[in-house]
Amino acid sequence: MTANFGYILVSSMLDEQQLDTIFSAYAPALADLGGEWWVLDQITQPQQLFFFVLTGGTEETILKFYAQRRQAVRDEPVFLIAHPGNNSLPSSLEVLARLHQDGVQGRIFYLKGPGDVEGFRAIVDALYDLTVKRALQAARIGLVGASSDWLVASMPGQETIRRVWGPEVVPIGMEEVIQTIQAVSAEQAAPVHKALVEAALIVKEPAGPDFDAVARVYLALKQIAARYNLDAITVRCFDLVIRLKTTGCFALSQLTDEGLIAGCEGDLVSTLGMLWIYKLLAEPAWMANPAQLDEMHNTLWLAHCTIPRQMVSNYRLRSHFETGLGVGIQGTLSPGPVTLLRIGGKMLDRLWLAEGEVLRAGEAENLCRTQAQVYLTQGGHVSDLLRAPLGNHLLLVRGHHMNRLYNWWSAMMNQ
Repeated sequence: MTANFGYILVSSMLDEQQLDTIFSAYAPALADLGGEWWVLDQITQPQQLFFFVLTGGTEETILKFYAQRRQAVRDEPVFLIAHPGNNSLPSSLEVLARLHQDGVQGRIFYLKGPGDVEGFRAIVDALYDLTVKRALQAARIGLVGASSDWLVASMPGQETIRRVWGPEVVPIGMEEVIQTIQAVSAEQAAPVHKALVEAALIVKEPAGPDFDAVARVYLALKQIAARYNLDAITVRCFDLVIRLKTTGCFALSQLTDEGLIAGCEGDLVSTLGMLWIYKLLAEPAWMANPAQLDEMHNTLWLAHCTIPRQMVSNYRLRSHFETGLGVGIQGTLSPGPVTLLRIGGKMLDRLWLAEGEVLRAGEAENLCRTQAQVYLTQGGHVSDLLRAPLGNHLLLVRGHHMNRLYNWWSAMMNQ
């Protein structure tokens, strides 16, 4: 059986019997996690490597071993395991500080003892984090058209996304998409139209032809995603409004519900964030505009004309807010815990995170159709959005995940 990870024992000063006394207490739990004890000759194997720091006085040895490891496996953080005795933790702290000075990412897993359930769980989480990183490196994001003109802070170079986060951006011409939409038959669109309307709480502005059109957009984008082997897609959706008098709101909602992450407005940054959330948390995210905020009460209103329908308790079918055309989704987000985030910076190396609670859904006629008021309780403050915004759109995911997201970010980025 292939090991999930390998670990090398690093020690000084103690004899073999003393080292075995320390290590043998931890070996069964490591084996249960899929860990394998490696000798130095195995240091180039592709599985993630941990350095189990048995004693102090091992700093230079770890740095030497790491240099050997990096020649064969460059794209991984340095993981150190420390325990309570024999100056294991001080040695780990010193060597990680040096690695950080050299621009190397890594972390220490401190095991309070052989029965430290939380400590071993942190190792499991870190191994999963690496799986997510590899998945992002293998991912493909389709950019249909181009980023919308108003996203002046959300148009990173495609090479930046590839180098910093991993996914490949696949440019797709709008003409190809329009031709694919026009090739979808009425017979293909009819069952999609029917299912959308039947599950809605209310249908207000849209009529039959509007539903046929958005069903065609959905089916066409699904074909495009399969054609290009995409994990995510983002669409310059106002081009659909201008050229076809229809909207992508339903298509993006439905595709995300099906596991193909779909973002609005050609916003690569937000689509990347949605893909990260989905890979790490197995949860969909809502991409929305911060429409209003209250610094004193640390609340804000988020709004957009689409949302993954699995995130809402019910939905109404409305027109698209800005244009009055097509089909927009007015979903009802139930009160409960949420996490908000935004990736940003010229090199996509900044992150804003906050936890909070959805207080209520809204129905204002002067905002995009799906609306939610959120009270922030931890992490970022709404004032940050006025003083140092990373861009327009924010992402909302159900549940409190700030620590999980930040731990991944701090350990996995900038390798």
